[in-house]
Amino acid sequence: MSNDNKSSCCEGNEVPGDPRTLKSRVLETGASMIQDFTPVKQICAHLNAFHVYASDPTRCVEANHYCTHLTEDVRQCLIYDSPEKNARLIGVEYMISPRIFATLPTEERKLWHTHEFEVKSGMLVMPAPAGVPDAVWEAAETAEMQDVAPLYGKTYHFWQVDRGDPVPMGEPQLMGSFTSNESVEVAHPAGLDSLLEDRNKRFGVDHLQKAKKREGIEPVEKHPDADSMYKST
Repeated sequence: MSNDNKSSCCEGNEVPGDPRTLKSRVLETGASMIQDFTPVKQICAHLNAFHVYASDPTRCVEANHYCTHLTEDVRQCLIYDSPEKNARLIGVEYMISPRIFATLPTEERKLWHTHEFEVKSGMLVMPAPAGVPDAVWEAAETAEMQDVAPLYGKTYHFWQVDRGDPVPMGEPQLMGSFTSNESVEVAHPAGLDSLLEDRNKRFGVDHLQKAKKREGIEPVEKHPDADSMYKST
């Protein structure tokens, strides 16, 4: 069979290549039973939001964060394009406390973004696991959002899935967060409600309801060096 007649994607995503063989599946299953995946097993939170390209604020992409807490001041997250088993790893994000952020050089601080708007608008969510009562999960999520709101994030995406790249191509892209409704409209002129409509349906969430529940989160005193992508554009 010629390559032209073979499957051009892997198990339903848009990654080029043939489906995994039985041999590959058997080897992977055996390895998963024997090897120790300690670093990955430390992931303790799934967050969903959108990242915007620092070099082009008219472009944004959905981001599923799978995060590990290294300390109370430092978190690290793997960024996937979906929560499915064949999701593509598209980037990484580091989150640090204001205390750590203040110690960074000025030029370094310009690479980091804030999270307050994501949190208070309801854009940033923790998708609920099945079987957990809504009231219980909402309380846990709101508490987590209170912790995330003051953190600074530094994010690079390696795979520009929004432009249809079949594999990671080009230089890593510095990403930022939305900081206002106006910044959302630059990337998505129809506005925040429209941007989140499909995401909300898939995860069964209502960002307006979440925004209401988060009104009690204290305002964040943001460092003027953060979110520099908006100052430069």
